Amino acid sequence: MAEFTLELNDDQKQVRDWLHGFAEDVIRPAAAEWDEREETPWPVIQEAAKVGIYSLDFYAQQFFDPTGLGIPMAMEELFWGDAGIALSIVGTGLAAVGVLANGTEEQIGTWIPQMYGDADDVKVAAFCSSEPDAGSDVASMRTRAVYDEAKDEWVLNGTKTWATNGGIANVHVVVAVVDPGLGSKGHASFIVPPNTRGLSQGQKFKKHGIRASHTAEVVLEDVRVPGSCLLGGKEKLDERLARACEKARQSGMGVPPLERSRERGEVKNAAMATFEASRPAVGAMAVGTARAAYEVALDYAKTRHQFGRPIIDNQGIAFQLADMRTQIDAARLLVWRASWMATTGKPFTSAEGSMSKLYASEVAKTVTAQAVQILGGNGFTREYPVERMHRDAAIYTIFEGTSEIQRLVIARTLSGMPIR
Repeated sequence: MAEFTLELNDDQKQVRDWLHGFAEDVIRPAAAEWDEREETPWPVIQEAAKVGIYSLDFYAQQFFDPTGLGIPMAMEELFWGDAGIALSIVGTGLAAVGVLANGTEEQIGTWIPQMYGDADDVKVAAFCSSEPDAGSDVASMRTRAVYDEAKDEWVLNGTKTWATNGGIANVHVVVAVVDPGLGSKGHASFIVPPNTRGLSQGQKFKKHGIRASHTAEVVLEDVRVPGSCLLGGKEKLDERLARACEKARQSGMGVPPLERSRERGEVKNAAMATFEASRPAVGAMAVGTARAAYEVALDYAKTRHQFGRPIIDNQGIAFQLADMRTQIDAARLLVWRASWMATTGKPFTSAEGSMSKLYASEVAKTVTAQAVQILGGNGFTREYPVERMHRDAAIYTIFEGTSEIQRLVIARTLSGMPIR
């Protein structure tokens, strides 16, 4: 078990500096263009694949870093470059985490490589959980998966929304209801292979921020996938559903609509298992965006003169920057703690994963807004990047669990009560 340390080792520093260089030299110069175009930045993804950043090997190395800091360090540096382009580069990772969290070794080995492709033929993947009427309320999910025993196939019908890479992905990971009577415990995850009939892209969303990242609806109409595409396998699913049914019967109260944390030993929900694994990484993304905005504001405050002196000479500006840096460092520490705990098998007894995502997300919104304010009128224009960073930061308190849901998870974990 790796001991907790705040000092990156030489290998980690080398990777961090390499990623920072890519973010500075490749991502940042392209950020404004792709934000305006609101299109997937395929040339940047291609370049990331050529140098080895967009690859299964790279993410596996970071994922299996024994300190747990590989992924958050990578996310912070890439999102320091630009949130929209970085999300296009790392968006496939959520689908990969969905397979890692719920799949068998054979499924992991079969499908995750197909999600990335290679430098000559880049692919992307999509994780499809949210629905038009089921975002935070996962128990309201309507997409159904029905087993056709005669053909050993699952038939999927429904509409997913807010799917990063939805419709353009090579591989889709879809969360669907297999037992409506069990609420969120009656869900399972399925692989939808490339070119499967019945899957199509619905509406592509024009967004406030992260506009270089493709976000769309995914429509499933009698989509048939082999039984082997059920993540974890049918035997494991049947056992899990049986335990959930028995628990619901014994309690006489049914199943609560929101999943409690895995650390309590309860039957896990397919979507929640994915989000639990990714929350500290999202926190690291938020830290990267906040840090980028802070650095622009700090440099501007040192060089911008008003009333015969740099504006940083005014306490009103200097104190804001002091608070911004303090909040960023505190957010990073929460992210690193949660990442280290997850990697070393320490339970989130106080919902530390949600804490890291909650605080870092709120810090990103606050810091980017302060950066705009420090730059004044310039900060409100697209001539300076803080305007884009502020728009991008809004997503962190919304996706992969809103701030309100994070607080709910934390409160339930601390109290042991079904707070609503």
